Amino acid sequence: MTITPVLKCEERFTALLDVVEAARGQKPRVLDLACGTASITGRLLARLPGATSVAVDLDPALLRIAAGTHAGDQRVRIVRADLGTPDWVRAVTDAVTDAVPATAPGAEGGGFDAVLTATALHWLTPERQRALYAEVAGLLVPGGVFCNADHMPDPGLPELTGRLGRWRDARRASLYAEKSAPSWSEWWDAARSAPELADAVAERDTIFAGSHGSAESSPPYTTHLDYLRAAGFAEVGLVWRGLTDAAFAAVR
Repeated sequence: MTITPVLKCEERFTALLDVVEAARGQKPRVLDLACGTASITGRLLARLPGATSVAVDLDPALLRIAAGTHAGDQRVRIVRADLGTPDWVRAVTDAVTDAVPATAPGAEGGGFDAVLTATALHWLTPERQRALYAEVAGLLVPGGVFCNADHMPDPGLPELTGRLGRWRDARRASLYAEKSAPSWSEWWDAARSAPELADAVAERDTIFAGSHGSAESSPPYTTHLDYLRAAGFAEVGLVWRGLTDAAFAAVR
């Protein structure tokens, strides 16, 4: 199955990778959190060939695509884990233990130079988002960075944010109507009919039946920064904004 992006989000990806390269250099160890098809991993390795990535997600269909895309690439490890519980940390650390011995430089804190995620963590409840940020901090080396690009409205622009949201939704609907981009439902319908993905999509449908999106939470960016400070990050702030979306960076 050919993967066509639903909507392009290159600016936010570029901002995340700018932070990684500036803060951690040319050979960072990266955790691609809620990786989906591992699109961040793909962009990371294209820009920084010396990097390595651990890509983690729960969705079996998206992970199958990620594994196929990066098959044979020793720089990439694919891990299946549920970010809805703290157990995901053990799944990640178990998967990379042989790559980072306890005595190796950078093993402290889990050994990751950066944790990156985009347009994914809003599926978690506020309580789980806050706990997850603390868990991420524990996986970073000192000076490591955590970046998240997601729906993060500006609390100083409540009316304009509403207008922007309605404009964005109308524009997206127009693109779908013109067939300039597939809607999510169309994309998943195509995945269900793809022989190489059908069983994985069926498993996904069972996992997320009646729950995917039910806990969606998109607090203002200031709330995210509060969560990060509470998690012990030394520096926190925004590094990118695109209308109602934003990306923060947090330094351990």
